[in-house]
Amino acid sequence: MSNELFGDRRKALEDDFFRRQDAALIARRRTDEQRRAARAALAAASHITDDVLLDQLVALGISADTLTALSLVPLVEVAWADGKVEDAEKQAILTAAKAAGLEETSAGHKLLASCLSERPHTRLRKMWEQYIASLCTTLSAEQRDALKTELLQQARQVAEAAGGFLGLGSKQGPVIVG
Repeated sequence: MSNELFGDRRKALEDDFFRRQDAALIARRRTDEQRRAARAALAAASHITDDVLLDQLVALGISADTLTALSLVPLVEVAWADGKVEDAEKQAILTAAKAAGLEETSAGHKLLASCLSERPHTRLRKMWEQYIASLCTTLSAEQRDALKTELLQQARQVAEAAGGFLGLGSKQGPVIVG
């Protein structure tokens, strides 16, 4: 009888073990599928084909919904150049975000707001640099020049909102030039 009792207990423990293993595998598969779907959506929205870069962006929480916010990272960097974001700088960035089609209720707007209230990690800027490098491979020289001009114009507006540009009256100029 004790062998039968131990056998039943062993079987119950084995069943429980494999049930937990199955649940972990299912959860891992769902996570992998969600990550692949997020990467595919981001690739479609950004035209990035570099899987490593896409994985890094997804790991940072960048999605098709937050991609517009990523494009505004240089403006955030200009605003933080002197260690704090002035209200006028914040307003200039939010105006640029609205012009780019970023809805106030979107995940991208929430990401942008968090970057304006707390200085973002340097990884975000590095991801933007990689994103732009990848994007530029898909653009013509004329499109790259237009992108550069627009970005510098927006950065200038943010810097001027705080009362200076190119180091005149503000510390933000070197960020734009450098």
